[in-house]
Amino acid sequence: MASAGPRGEHPSVTLFRQYLRIRTVQPEPDYGAAVAFLEERARQLGLGCQKVEVAPGRVVTVLTWPGTNPKLFSLLLNSHTDVVPVVKEYWSHDPFEAVKDAEGYIYARGAQDMKCVSVQYLEAVRRLKAEGHRFPRTIHMTFVPDEEIGGHQGMELFVQRPEFKALRAGFALDEGLANPTDAFTVFYSERSPWWVRVTSTGRPGHGSRFIEDTAAEKLHRVVGAVLAFREEEKQRLQANPHLKLGAVTSVNLTKLEGGMAYNVVPATMSAGFDFRVAPDVDLQAFEERLRGWCQAAGPGVTFEFVQKWTEPRITSTDDSDPWWAAFSGVCKDMSLTLEREIFPAATDSRYLRAVGVPALGFSPMNRTPVLLHDHDERLHEAVFLRGIDIYTRLLPALASVPALPSDG
Repeated sequence: MASAGPRGEHPSVTLFRQYLRIRTVQPEPDYGAAVAFLEERARQLGLGCQKVEVAPGRVVTVLTWPGTNPKLFSLLLNSHTDVVPVVKEYWSHDPFEAVKDAEGYIYARGAQDMKCVSVQYLEAVRRLKAEGHRFPRTIHMTFVPDEEIGGHQGMELFVQRPEFKALRAGFALDEGLANPTDAFTVFYSERSPWWVRVTSTGRPGHGSRFIEDTAAEKLHRVVGAVLAFREEEKQRLQANPHLKLGAVTSVNLTKLEGGMAYNVVPATMSAGFDFRVAPDVDLQAFEERLRGWCQAAGPGVTFEFVQKWTEPRITSTDDSDPWWAAFSGVCKDMSLTLEREIFPAATDSRYLRAVGVPALGFSPMNRTPVLLHDHDERLHEAVFLRGIDIYTRLLPALASVPALPSDG
């Protein structure tokens, strides 16, 4: 059982707060404490527990509830254990004390992103096992490291491992976002992160002269072209009330580098851009557009990718799809309004979809402001507990999807 909490507090809330106090904060997460926490949950729940070290100090913890028909593909419930850094002085409460205020709001880094979902999975499984349920499909819960810094030493490596293939995942749930309205958001795809560094070379010289063909002049032309494209996409989004952020391509200028002194015209300057490319964009054509912006700026302007995702996938939300039918059917039965969207940023779902596992991003938090990565990240205990109720209904439906042709 969870350690004793304040009198009258729901044991699931106490467990949630216990997990939030584990400082898995980047850049030096205490992953050892998180793994120990999860091992204890596996012991208490009678689940199988496997630890897969995908990189030094980077362990994927897999908790398994076997199904009655091992021939069927499994249900995968994914969450990440790390959280982003904090600026403590901007918080109302210590971000790693999981303070609950008088109104029931729990303040902590990871309250929304995404330790809530991790504990909701665990507590839904606890409830279902206590009620004596068994389901045809095996349920695996994966707890992965380093998602907040790209998943490069987490899920990206794990999906290539034999241990992942042995899970035989047929469908996955992963993180979503809060929704401030009565609706719940579900994400069926996401944009491709392209981090691009543009480097411009030109004539150097003394800062007092009108030197021609400078690196700065040419870089300015690229920056202007990119920001003009940014404005076009922004206007397209604002002009169409049916479009959400994930449906357009965003870009931000995030880095400017170059120069050694105020009176020296530099020979080299660079700019860094964070593109999030919508999944319906022709990636080859978009790369050619990047090349065209650089060529138009003049000779000596090049670009390189710091990060380049090229395998966008879309998970079916058609009513004829058995997985979607099971998911949406439960939501309909519970009178939950769903808003289907493309995730505007990047999650570990992209690695799952890229290896053929359909995935939905879903964090059951409605009537909740989106506060991931923000100061005073918080979640109301009633919303958290309602999420357990939702997963307690979702897991039986998904783990009981009848045999599909793909299962053979």
